[in-house]
This record gives sequence, C-alpha cells and structure tokens, in this order.
Amino acid sequence: MPTVADILIDGLVRAGVQRIFGVPGGGSNLELLEAARVAGLPFVLCHQESAACIMAAVTGELTGTPGAALSTLGPGVSASATGLAHAFLDRSPLIYLSDRHPGAALDFATHQAFDHAAFLAPVVKGSVVVTADSASHWIAHAAQLALKEPRGPADVAGRPAVPFAASITSAPLPQPSQADLDGAAAMIRRARRPVVLVGLQCRGGDAKWLRAFAEALPAPVLATYKAKGALPDPHPLALGIFTGGALEEPAVGRADLIIALGLDTVELIPRRWSYSAPVLSFARSPSDASERRAAGSGAYFAPALELVGDLGLILEELAPRLREHHADWDVAEVDRLRRERQRALEIQVPGLAPHRIVQIAREYTPTGTIATADAGAHMFQAAEYWHAVAPGEFLISNGLATMGFALPAAIAAQLVHPERRVLCLTGDGGFMMVASELETVARLRLPITLIVFNDAALSLIEVKQEQKGYAGASMRYGGPDLVTLARSFGVAARVATDETGFTGDLIAAQREPGPTLIDARIDPSGYRAMLEIVRGKPPDRR
Repeated sequence: MPTVADILIDGLVRAGVQRIFGVPGGGSNLELLEAARVAGLPFVLCHQESAACIMAAVTGELTGTPGAALSTLGPGVSASATGLAHAFLDRSPLIYLSDRHPGAALDFATHQAFDHAAFLAPVVKGSVVVTADSASHWIAHAAQLALKEPRGPADVAGRPAVPFAASITSAPLPQPSQADLDGAAAMIRRARRPVVLVGLQCRGGDAKWLRAFAEALPAPVLATYKAKGALPDPHPLALGIFTGGALEEPAVGRADLIIALGLDTVELIPRRWSYSAPVLSFARSPSDASERRAAGSGAYFAPALELVGDLGLILEELAPRLREHHADWDVAEVDRLRRERQRALEIQVPGLAPHRIVQIAREYTPTGTIATADAGAHMFQAAEYWHAVAPGEFLISNGLATMGFALPAAIAAQLVHPERRVLCLTGDGGFMMVASELETVARLRLPITLIVFNDAALSLIEVKQEQKGYAGASMRYGGPDLVTLARSFGVAARVATDETGFTGDLIAAQREPGPTLIDARIDPSGYRAMLEIVRGKPPDRR
C-alpha cells in the first residue's frame, strides 16, 4: 500500500514539479526523499531553508508550474519564513512541504510543538495537513492553490495512505464581457498620449501580444522589476523600469491614460498614487481594494475600468476595435526620453562604476544569458542596464525586497536552463547572507558567474571607543576575503579593480566548466546621487 510520501510525490510529479529543494532532517522527510528517489524526482540539498524556498519560487516563476521546497519541523519552518515571504510577494507558485510530529499542532506541551499554520499564515495562501485518507486530495488542492491567481506558496504538512483520485488543473480565467471590451477600446481611442505599465502578471505567452499592442497604439512601455523583458529592452518603445519614483515622471506625468497590463499592486511602493490620468487595468486577478485601503487613503491606484482574464486574449480581442486609432507619441520623442533617463543614471566615479559592470557584463555575454540581481544599491543599475529581450532573462525580488536572493535564484535558473549562461549580480552583504550555498553551486558544478559588487562596506567599519577610555582611537575590522572563501569551496575566483581587469575576468569565467566568483571592487561614491535620482521628488511640470 502506498504511503503518504508516495502519494505526495506522485501529486508533485502530476503537478509538473521538476525538482525538490530543501534541508531535510529525520522523520517523514526521509520518507519523502526516498519516494522522490524511486519516482525519479530530483532533490537538491541546500544549506538554508530560506534559500531553498527562493530556489523553488524561482523555478515556479520560470516554468509556470509549482516549485517545491521541503524542511524539517519547528525551527526548519521558522527558518523558511523569509523565502516563503519572497514567494508570496513575488506571486511565485510554490508547494512547501513541512514536517510535523503527529498531533503536535494540538499538543502544545510536546517538545518542539509548533503551530505551523498560525506561523506561516501571513506568508502563504493556505496550509493543509495531510492524513492517511486525504493525501492525494490535498496535494492536488495545494497545487491548484499555488497556481490560482494571484499565484503564491501553499503549505502542506504531513502520515500509510490510500489513493484518492484527484485532478491537478488550475481554474480557467474569466472572460471579459463584450461591453467591458468596448469600454476599454473607447478609453484608448480617446487617449492621445497613453502609457503602458506592464507588471508581473504579464508572462511569456503574453509578450507577443504586448509588443503588437504597444506598436499599434503606439505607446511607450515601462515595466516593473518583475516584468522586465516582457517588451524587449532594445525596442524603441521600451522606456525602462517603472520604479514608482521620479525617474519615469517625464513620460508618465504627461500621459492622459495609463494602461496597466498585469500590474499587481504588490509591486508598487505603498504610498499615494501621484498620477491624475485614469487607469485602465488588464489583470489576471482583480485589484485588491482592501490592500489599497490598508496602505492608506489614496494609496496605489483605483482603476477607472478593469478587465480580468487572460491578458493575451484581452489584447487579441481589443485589436480589431483599435484599427483606426493612432496616438500622438513620436518614436523619436520616446527615444529622447529613454536616453535622458539613462544618462541621468550614468554617474561617473573615480573608480570602477557599478553601471559599467552591468554594461560590460551584457556586452560580453551571449544572447539568452540570464541575470539574477539582489536587492541593494546596485539593483537600479542592474535593472536599467541589463538588456533582456524576453521574460525570465532578468530575475529580481519584488521591489526592495529579499536580500540574499540572487545566488539561490541563479542556482534555480541554471538548473531550469542548463544550456544557457547565468550571471549572479549581488552585493557583498547579500552574498554573505547565503555564502554557504557556494557549496551547492560547487557540488552541482553549475557554470554560474557570480559577480560581487564589493564596495568595502563590510571591511571598512570603524568603531570609535571614546567612551571606554580610548579617546580618538578607532578599530578597523577586516571584512571577508571573498576570493579565499570561494576557493575554499572549490569555486574559481578573481579580483577586478578596473574595467579592463573586469572584462578579462568575465571572459575567462565563461571558459570555466564550473562556477566562478569575480570580486568586483566598485566605487560606491555615486550611490547617494543614484538614490536621489531614482527616489527623489518628481520635477515641477508647471
């Protein structure tokens, strides 16, 4: 008779799960791993539960099927919280398998008893506990829940089982009414300067419809961090990243209609929406009005009209309704706005500039290379200067979210796409949060090029001790030796201090059969100016 583990693994396989990431312990986790081995479902041993969840989330994001992560009970669950929160905020489909003692959820006097569901409630879409007669049903439910719009993580906690027939299919999206399509077309026809804001709900299959739509209007397109590549960055209508700050003000501030295509409010900075133009929203799931209210009166946007359904189908249905429409945007004007934006971000510094690292990396890597970027001061340069020509070629956590994202994300991306190059762009702080996963990279022999933007913030800490009798004295703490650290794991490593050296190191790294770390000694003196440009007050247009 099959066990709960057998049923769960069978359910994962039927849901399209490609591999399981995790940090196993004793108990039922070992039964799950054995069942996975028998079923031929690969398991990737990780060093941190949160990193395993990020890997699973990125796998789900790239494949469109749920990723899967596994942890031990109690502390293993609590250590997973950051990774699950990442999946929740990034709308990544994920099935999380957590262990538990039989009855522990009810017996709080038991050693290590831990109410998983209560702890995880804020960062998962739902939690289920499988039993001997319900495992097949609940694993199917978890897969459906993870894939239901908006996507996100579902927690499955589990004990011999009996098979229970279950279908793992996601519910079809609603179809907008003809009246709503006519209303949307009328709003677009009245607009002379529409702007398109594309968000994370716009996926690979929608990209061709977005391009045709933008070219037919025509209208400039700004993408959120998560939607980068939905319209190829080199396209004449691609303006860059929508940051929610002053950078895009020259274009969006002049729009008479904002078309939000797959834009999820979770992607926006929680503050008052600063634009007066009406918003026409095309989304896979309804805008969350309660989320807007929770953020404060007037936060985010309230669509003048919202169509919910398959984005490609909505754009296809709109096409014949807009044949005679032509907006007033001039392609040359859009190009000027884009060049002005990029020049503003090219801040010159005495040493190795962060934006030059990204520009050189893009120039000297082949088409189709995937870049992952961490949160931190370098993320603006990474997002602006890494040219992606398709969805999934630039991976970043939502907004200013999860530090320590880039390395686990690069591992997942390389496993999903072993035929492509993967670059990991991370700061020294974010890298040190997940440095143990270097062993994972080395063990799997993944040819990832890890570029660390090392601004010496970890090695130039001065501590004044005047209050302890050491007036005027200071102490300098030596930061981590990244090259020695990488080589201790069997990872090739180099140091770059200028553009010529970095270019040579990058070319050499791509010849390596395994992973390489480049310690890029960047000059951080332009960070303050960069933040002022990106997050400063919008200019006065009067």
